[in-house]
Amino acid sequence: MPRPTPSDAVLSTQVSGSRYFFLGLTGTSKAGVLPAYGGFEQCDPDYVVQREHFAFCSLEFVVAGEGTAQLNGTTHPLRAGSLFHYDQTTRLEIRTDPASPMAKYFLCLTGARARARLRAAGLRPAGLVQLAMFTEVQRLWDDLIREGGHHRPTAGRLCAALTEVLLLKIEELAGLSVSPGQAAEESFLRCKSVIETQAATLGTLADITRAVGVGPTRLSRLFRRYQGLSPYQFLLHRKMTLAAELLMNPATLVKEAAAQVGFADPYHFSRCFKQVHRVAPKDFQRSLKHV
Repeated sequence: MPRPTPSDAVLSTQVSGSRYFFLGLTGTSKAGVLPAYGGFEQCDPDYVVQREHFAFCSLEFVVAGEGTAQLNGTTHPLRAGSLFHYDQTTRLEIRTDPASPMAKYFLCLTGARARARLRAAGLRPAGLVQLAMFTEVQRLWDDLIREGGHHRPTAGRLCAALTEVLLLKIEELAGLSVSPGQAAEESFLRCKSVIETQAATLGTLADITRAVGVGPTRLSRLFRRYQGLSPYQFLLHRKMTLAAELLMNPATLVKEAAAQVGFADPYHFSRCFKQVHRVAPKDFQRSLKHV
């Protein structure tokens, strides 16, 4: 049996591929609405978190995989687009499906107006909403993690502003329903989100179809229609984007970046990088020294 993360733990250890930011963990701010910390996590198959009397107003947002959230005794199924809120009044258990581990974002808020602001966005403690077109929310969450991780003097104010934009977007999308005509686009966006979040571990079209649960013919048709690329081409572009981010650190070796995005052969990686970015990885790194 998996051992659940303790209720007072700030982070779970049952994750991989995580990205976090920390702006303050005291939970005592008297300001309006401030992000204390947050991030992205790829859940391990044994991921279980149990919390009670948690100090922050928290949001959890699933972008891939499946699982369940038990909120004050009521069990809710989780899938891509599921978003829920919990606070000090919530008894919580989050559990991933080992056969389809979740990828999810989270955000812990503090401040005198945090609870009221979440209610204004249509979010209630122990309540769950299913967002349509959720990749718009995902992009904002990524912006929040990036700015929070910069550790600049303006990081707190930038992240507070991005949190407000994020809550406005959630408020907008929570009230939308998906019409039959939008079903294909929602399916595409869900598949695209899975590839974006799991790109480093996916290697082939077969890997992609297993991860998204959509057959290769339909998946290829969706990507040609909405992206103008095949699923594998999109995966390759995503891998090379991640690699370019890694190589922005001058201490990162090309072979290290290659391994982190799933390439065992650095020479094959270099060819793919040049195919996508029109520059070899070493030349890309050298060019940054002159920026």
